[in-house]
Amino acid sequence: TGLRKSTSEEKPATSTFSRWIPRRSFRQLLHYILNMSVDGESISMPVAVAACVAMALFYVLILYAPTVILRLPEASSFSDFMIRRFICAAVSTVASLVFTAFVLPIKSWEASHILGVFGIRADHLWQGVLYPLLLTSLVYAGSLVSELLSLLESCKEIGGGCSSFTDIKSFVQTIPACVLAGASNISVWRNLVVAPLTEELVFRACMIPLLLCAGFRIYSAIFLCPILFSLAHLNHFREMYIRHNRSYLKASLIVGLQLGYTVVFGAYASFLFIRTGHLSAPLFAHVFCNYMGLPRLYAPGKGLVSAAFLFGVVGFVSLLFPLTKSLMYNNRTNDCPCWLGYCLWN
Repeated sequence: TGLRKSTSEEKPATSTFSRWIPRRSFRQLLHYILNMSVDGESISMPVAVAACVAMALFYVLILYAPTVILRLPEASSFSDFMIRRFICAAVSTVASLVFTAFVLPIKSWEASHILGVFGIRADHLWQGVLYPLLLTSLVYAGSLVSELLSLLESCKEIGGGCSSFTDIKSFVQTIPACVLAGASNISVWRNLVVAPLTEELVFRACMIPLLLCAGFRIYSAIFLCPILFSLAHLNHFREMYIRHNRSYLKASLIVGLQLGYTVVFGAYASFLFIRTGHLSAPLFAHVFCNYMGLPRLYAPGKGLVSAAFLFGVVGFVSLLFPLTKSLMYNNRTNDCPCWLGYCLWN
């Protein structure tokens, strides 16, 4: 970290800490305070966990800053309310990225290297998007088959099927209108843009490097991040209980189901990030899962849906490791079991 060790020949009149402050940069001062390891090159485990918990809490608590801290009046509309939250989420995300960049013992401050630590890379981009997206879609095989069957049934009700050129042309013509409608829908921006982007930057790009650099094993980081990720969704209980006027029991059951799902998905997203080294992998998987919702296990009177779901799960388990090999997403791994040589930082 660039900290100079004092020798026996030096006999300063003031304390080590007071002598060190004016000569060192703010980043080195931060390292001096936070890095508690013996060699001074890695972050201690307690500090890494505390930093991750702080970022998770900050991500949630800042959402209430406009009314609690800034004393702004209540938003006049749902759109204004969500725009406020978008700004708060953006502020917490930028703050977490800056904080993590200062705390990590990054050896090069080139823009490409710093962005690479966070998994923001242009190389192997199509692999980082396509393969994880295909892998994730296998879990939704039942949902996709169910949607396909519903589409075929609606075509039969109209009569004549959907195979004619006119039907295909009319379908294509509706795509621009659907895109414009989605672009003007604030909920679409929340579920498919702001929430996935900010959550992946904070809970994957920031937290995982901190945990791995602190010496946590890869699988420990994979299962620890989702627990912190679930903290960002505890505020849903307040919204269910107060805003939607749900009973305490019903709100607890709904939020409990959401937390269970976020833990499972968080572990999967962390796995993708560590295996690929690409933020695009968990990001697009997150967008896809938000769009699809919970996987459909079965549909009444449609055994094909259940069969597709089981087939998809088998395919997902079989391809989980083959489709996430590090060498598929990186030119080299420096003979390191994890991407970008995290283990070489310790």
